Amino acid sequence: MNLDWAHFTPWASLSGGIILGVASAIFILVNGRILGISGILGGLLPPKVGDTTWRIAFMLGLFAAPTVFHTVVPVEYITVPRIDASDLTVVAAGLLVGIGTRYASGCTSGHGVCGLSRLSPRSLLATASFMSAGFAMVYVMRHLSVI
Repeated sequence: MNLDWAHFTPWASLSGGIILGVASAIFILVNGRILGISGILGGLLPPKVGDTTWRIAFMLGLFAAPTVFHTVVPVEYITVPRIDASDLTVVAAGLLVGIGTRYASGCTSGHGVCGLSRLSPRSLLATASFMSAGFAMVYVMRHLSVI
């Protein structure tokens, strides 16, 4: 597996972070709910009467966003990161992320953006845990050549 580690996009990352932060603030102010993707998706399994419409709309918006982006932004400004991995590896990675979000009672957006802004001790611990694991994995992949 070969990931494009050198793909550095500070302006896209900054603008994406700002958009996520503003969206999270609006979501909690308007709905009184945390903008955590795993919690929103998990609320659909099993579906609860009267609580599914907004969750489905949110998930459809997540899936529609790249299509809208590609129709609005000129092609020369779009960079596509390269992931050299098999479909099975990508599916396995997705399942591991899903399992991790269940164990952590939330995902990076729920804990890292919303939980930290609410000064939640649980979110601080979760964010420190997944960031530390990410740092360790980058170190192993870049410097120890284990994987």
